[in-house]
Amino acid sequence: MNAEARALERGGADLLILATNTMHKLADQMMAGVSVPLLHIADATAAAIRQKGLKNPGLMATAFTMEQAFYTDRLAAAGLCPLVPVAADRAGTHQIIYEELCRDIVNEDSRSRFVAIARRLAERGADCLILGCTEVGMLLDQGNVPVPVFDTTLVHCHAALTAALAG
Repeated sequence: MNAEARALERGGADLLILATNTMHKLADQMMAGVSVPLLHIADATAAAIRQKGLKNPGLMATAFTMEQAFYTDRLAAAGLCPLVPVAADRAGTHQIIYEELCRDIVNEDSRSRFVAIARRLAERGADCLILGCTEVGMLLDQGNVPVPVFDTTLVHCHAALTAALAG
């Protein structure tokens, strides 16, 4: 990924994006020696959440994104207090993402499970929900989640477009 980032920089890119949440765990390695800025998906999401005056996002994503610091630490650095599902719900979320959604399988039982997890996060104090994997939006949206939803795919695209037009 570093070689690709360097190639994009040599090609004249003004801004880099990595259109996936989980792969941001490699963002530092990707950007080593690259001077073009990276629009980090967690930073864009944190900014969108703060713009709405919210502070306690629930996060549903792959286990890597929910459990490793590369994502949640960036949210916390932006002044947010992210909440992740309990261990069993994290495992179920991860399993559904990889065994179904990544294979383009939309299962109504899995949708019900995701809705229940989102509700439990809201009951624990989440004032919004981050769809922290590009596939989570296949099952969740503002119509079935009791708190404001931030789809990172859409948030990241909007932030990239705004940055590109401003540059």
